[in-house]
Amino acid sequence: MSTSPTISFIGAGNMASAIIGGMLDSGYKAGSIWVSAPDDAHLQTIRKRFGVSVTTDNRYCAQQAEMVVLAVKPQVMADVCRDIAPVVQNTRPLMVSIAAGLTADTLDGWLGGGLPMVRVMPNTPSLVGKGAAGLFANNEVQEAQKETVESVFKSIGSALWVEDENLLHGVTALSGSGPAYFFLMLEALEDAATDAGIAPGTARELAIQTMAGAAEMAARSEHDPGQLKRNVMSPGGTTEQAINAFEDGGMRDLVSKAYQAAFKRSEEMAKELAGKQ
Repeated sequence: MSTSPTISFIGAGNMASAIIGGMLDSGYKAGSIWVSAPDDAHLQTIRKRFGVSVTTDNRYCAQQAEMVVLAVKPQVMADVCRDIAPVVQNTRPLMVSIAAGLTADTLDGWLGGGLPMVRVMPNTPSLVGKGAAGLFANNEVQEAQKETVESVFKSIGSALWVEDENLLHGVTALSGSGPAYFFLMLEALEDAATDAGIAPGTARELAIQTMAGAAEMAARSEHDPGQLKRNVMSPGGTTEQAINAFEDGGMRDLVSKAYQAAFKRSEEMAKELAGKQ
């Protein structure tokens, strides 16, 4: 990153650590990063690992920053936001939330109102630098601020904007929950191969590498997934028989139902979280 505005993380969990690690790997200055959390022992581990500044005082942490990343659990977000509200209303930083389900308006209300706010829906592969994040900005966010947020999340994978906040429910159902869908496929493939006599370790390694290779081919190819699928198939061959079994078993409908179930639950959680706090 060519510039390093001071960024404070309120919360020091796995996702915050993944983001900080990615930022540092991309050239961000450790001296421009602050982290706060209630557990000082954990903070000292973070400090030693990354060389960033730490504090148990959320208000002090927020006061240092041009951008504040809210990285606490949704269930405690209201208390955290209300605590730092006097500070951020005075300093007016860009606020970034990585909490699922809490709308920009809900968060902004807890923070006192009128602040630039970006909501980010990251996913767990961010922990290994292969994340996929959906981003939404409210009307207070300036273009330069959007570029800063985008550069932060691109340091741990890909970062794509949506224009309608409601689309983040769709992002949640796709990339947020999506890693579990692929883990299910890996699990099923490994079980099937093991049942056929392949050693479990061999089955797992072959399945993982096959999925990783297919993903890389899809990322690099000019063809859509349907064409890539057809490129593997030969008339009357093994792949064709397998694909026919998937299609006859209603795999497309099942994937659609799973996606819609996740989408609906994301909508329900947003209402529940806003109503409880």
